[in-house]
Amino acid sequence: MFTIGKLKIKSPLFLAPMAGVTDHPYRTICKHFGAGVVYTEFVSANGIIRENIRTLEMMKFSEDERPLGIQIFGDSPDVVGKSAKMVNEMFKPDIIDINYGCPVPKVTKSGAGSGAMKDLCLMDEITAAVVESVNETPVTVKMRAGWDKDKIISTEAGLRLEKIGVKAITLHPRTTSQKFTGQANWQLIKELKQAVNIPVIGNGDINNVDDYKKMLESTGCDAVMVARGALGNPWIFRSILNHINNKPEEYEPSLKERIEVCRNHYELLKEDKNSIVCLNLTKKHFSWYLKGFKGAVEWRRKFMYANSVEEVDELLQLFEKEVN
Repeated sequence: MFTIGKLKIKSPLFLAPMAGVTDHPYRTICKHFGAGVVYTEFVSANGIIRENIRTLEMMKFSEDERPLGIQIFGDSPDVVGKSAKMVNEMFKPDIIDINYGCPVPKVTKSGAGSGAMKDLCLMDEITAAVVESVNETPVTVKMRAGWDKDKIISTEAGLRLEKIGVKAITLHPRTTSQKFTGQANWQLIKELKQAVNIPVIGNGDINNVDDYKKMLESTGCDAVMVARGALGNPWIFRSILNHINNKPEEYEPSLKERIEVCRNHYELLKEDKNSIVCLNLTKKHFSWYLKGFKGAVEWRRKFMYANSVEEVDELLQLFEKEVN
């Protein structure tokens, strides 16, 4: 166990914030399988202060999801600070996280996301504005190693962030220019951990129990954040928990269990979304879930060609009947 500010963290397993993925239904599924801390999708500070309906919807969560962090991004210290205050008062999350990691050009071009890795003074100002606006709620940061291989600044940035009052840092040790290519440089996580006195959460290339063990052993980080390794694979958290609790490690779900997760996720989406969004997200997640078994390609194809939630219902019933 460790603490982020005054928040006690019982599990070293974090689910990364992922745009278009980590909504309420998906977070609920990952919590069920053992994710200790979960995050919303990243949310625009501008959208928050304008009280955009879709933006506000993205930040809603259930009490069962705690501890939960809401992740915000923006390029204006004033706007991001005000948005953090609004988030804190309206939703009362356990953590407010600032995104300094998104490498998408439409985000970085203004200095938001990992664009801040090119301007540490702006990063300082944004971070200070958030810390000052949220009282006791711990502020954390998720960042990259730097802008490119010639500007690796994660340790320098970490020291500055700690001084400002950030309570924990998640490092994805790829550069902005790498996006998601190449290999995450875990050595940078180790260097950051040795430099700061706040918790460091390692992120990048965690796809199984062995990756989890290797990251902890090689970096000394306090916790591990799983991102793409959990897509269609929420049981990665159960596998890692089995390791932590000295149980047989790799958890391989049966086909019946896999279908049950599909059904549960689909029902959560129906409750949470309109029919069009539900259909699109069902297709996205089912394309990840339905792999690794005989007939998977054909079942994926059937779901991908569904034109309505009613068709999805019918297909799920057929799928369940075939397996049972």
